[in-house]
Amino acid sequence: MYCREHIMANNRVGQNGLAKIQTQKKEADVCHDDSAAPVKAQTIDELHSLQKKKSAPNTPLKDTQGVFANNITEIERQKQQLQSISASLASLTRETGPKVVKGDPARKLETPKEAHVHHFSPTIGVSDSALKFIHVLYNLSPAELYEQAIKYEKGSFITATGALATLSGAKTGRSPRDKRVVKDETTEDELWWGKGSPNIEMDEHTFMVNRERAVDYLNSLDKVFVNDQFLNWDPKHRIKVRIISARAYHSLFMHNMCIRPTPEELEDFGTPDFTIYNAGQFPCNRYTHYMTSSTSIDLNLARREMVILGTQYAGEMKKGLFSVMHYLMPKRQILSLHSGCNMGKDGDVALFFGLSGTGKTTLSTDHNRYLIGDDEHCWSENGVSNIEGGCYAKCIDLSKVKEPDIWNAIKFGTVLENVVFEEHTREVDHSDKSVTENTRAAYPIEYIPNAKIPCVGPHPKNVILLACDAFGVLPPVSKLSLAQTMYHFISGYTALVAGTEEGVKEPQATFSACFGAAFIMLHPTKYAAMLAEKMQKHGATGWLVNTGWSGGSYGSGGRIKLAYTRRIIDAIHSGSLLEANYKKTDVFGLEIPTEIDGVPSEILDPVNTWPNKMAYKDTLLKLAGLFKKNFEGFMNYKIGKDSKLTEEILAAGPIF
Repeated sequence: MYCREHIMANNRVGQNGLAKIQTQKKEADVCHDDSAAPVKAQTIDELHSLQKKKSAPNTPLKDTQGVFANNITEIERQKQQLQSISASLASLTRETGPKVVKGDPARKLETPKEAHVHHFSPTIGVSDSALKFIHVLYNLSPAELYEQAIKYEKGSFITATGALATLSGAKTGRSPRDKRVVKDETTEDELWWGKGSPNIEMDEHTFMVNRERAVDYLNSLDKVFVNDQFLNWDPKHRIKVRIISARAYHSLFMHNMCIRPTPEELEDFGTPDFTIYNAGQFPCNRYTHYMTSSTSIDLNLARREMVILGTQYAGEMKKGLFSVMHYLMPKRQILSLHSGCNMGKDGDVALFFGLSGTGKTTLSTDHNRYLIGDDEHCWSENGVSNIEGGCYAKCIDLSKVKEPDIWNAIKFGTVLENVVFEEHTREVDHSDKSVTENTRAAYPIEYIPNAKIPCVGPHPKNVILLACDAFGVLPPVSKLSLAQTMYHFISGYTALVAGTEEGVKEPQATFSACFGAAFIMLHPTKYAAMLAEKMQKHGATGWLVNTGWSGGSYGSGGRIKLAYTRRIIDAIHSGSLLEANYKKTDVFGLEIPTEIDGVPSEILDPVNTWPNKMAYKDTLLKLAGLFKKNFEGFMNYKIGKDSKLTEEILAAGPIF
């Protein structure tokens, strides 16, 4: 480039009458280029490599005695991490795991030559998969997982708000009938088996057949995603989990739902306590013993492993780990709970139990209180802690007015499952059920503005059992004794409204033990006994709150106003409801307050709201009969070796 005075035309004339340009530089007056310096790269690949810099750990190590202590080189540390991953992927019929290398196979120039594990010794049974490398995409960031999903997974799109929309394939919900647990000498005695139990047995051999099938599938791929993360925010009782999957969608989902480790925690991660092999794109063999379909979700508690075949629905991983916590935590005298949990500014903690449609999410989300978690918790000697690092919210008919926190959480980093969106604007239509009614959003809990980080709190003061009673006979709120709390916790009641072919709608009672029967591993009475023990020790009060109907059953009565329910919950939080006057109801023997500020006194006793008192009595006895029938399965179960359910708990149920 030349200075302006060096490129001025001289007096000579060039072709077409244009002035000639003088382009010789003056040696004494060198011109300077004012533009930026040229890039150092010699090729376009080198230029791309300059675009990204290596990240360095930024949190101090608590100690240096772990498996990956910080007195070794970075290359050595990476080799040890890969050796651990290779061991996880090892076939049990071969001595060593596959050859693994970090990085995307599509970016071969970026793969460090030193950072790989090469285990190879000549054997008679060498397979094709043993002759190749598997690229490990290890704890990728959301941005990296977006790139993988958009590029390689059909059905992945970025929505207008920045969330990643994905499809879970043919399965859009959990497959409880395809979930199996290995029954061995230990679990035969420890777990809940038989009628009413969610635990369907399989033997060790069948598990190993399915594990081998899943591992062989994952080893046949060019790349796998590996997440090393934690469960339980209580550091004393934290569980290390490793998730090996074939889809970026699954990796991002678990990145959001589990607790995300710091870079330093990853360096010292070591051997996981539990491993998931998600080969959901590959079916199980229907001819394998115990298999009833091409889907199988298998838990082996002795090996601390879970295998997923034939379903890509990500919720199987979340709930599978929850089942594991329902087994591991009670062994440490820690109660695992399917509940929401929040905390007031004065440190008062409340637990919310409730099945779908009871308002658990709505009532536990309170802008005047801190959210500890929305779904899975532990109650230990230290207090309560969230098991997860994220939230998994239903999205069907989601609106900004009704659920502003969930609405605003659907942004970059959030996984949107099976939603429908406008093809040009990518605006999501949350009312569209074309794919499924079970549309979901998975996002880190930090996306909720009033989330308490870390997600731990002191011992609960209130335990709130929510029921949407469509029969309309349970009071809006009842104070429970310890025995009643155990009874209603074991029952796990709500009532759904079911439509018949003739168009007649009637309530349908639903019972789910411990308000989460699909996930518990031990008998419900064991969790109930632990709950009562902790409530008694720490002075917690039990409450039964009806968010359903009043003045009649569904079709004749009306839904209790949300504003009234919120006033009831506020009175529980403040402690004012403990000071109210109470009276006892017939049949269920519930203690109900005679007045609550902001709530019409006449609705507090449901008999007052029914115009037909005889119909009320008949409906009350009908519901009581359903409770009694449901509880028959728990009456003779022994807690411990020699103690049966006490007569006190049986007496806490309906008497008629």
